[in-house]
Amino acid sequence: MGIGLSLILIAAGAILTWAGPARTAGVDVAAAGVVVMLAGGLCLLLSLVCWERFGARPVSRARRDEPPPGA
Repeated sequence: MGIGLSLILIAAGAILTWAGPARTAGVDVAAAGVVVMLAGGLCLLLSLVCWERFGARPVSRARRDEPPPGA
């Protein structure tokens, strides 16, 4: 899951939680919204951790005005 999907889950959970009093047959929509927001937050955290681990790495490049090592 990426950062975008995590933000969508958080937004959907917020809408479910604070959209208004809605209760269906045995399902508390506000509680389901909190669960969806928590899942989105967890996915966002995992995405950021994986981004840091596998993200941009420093690239070492030889300068063009210097000869390559060993030459």
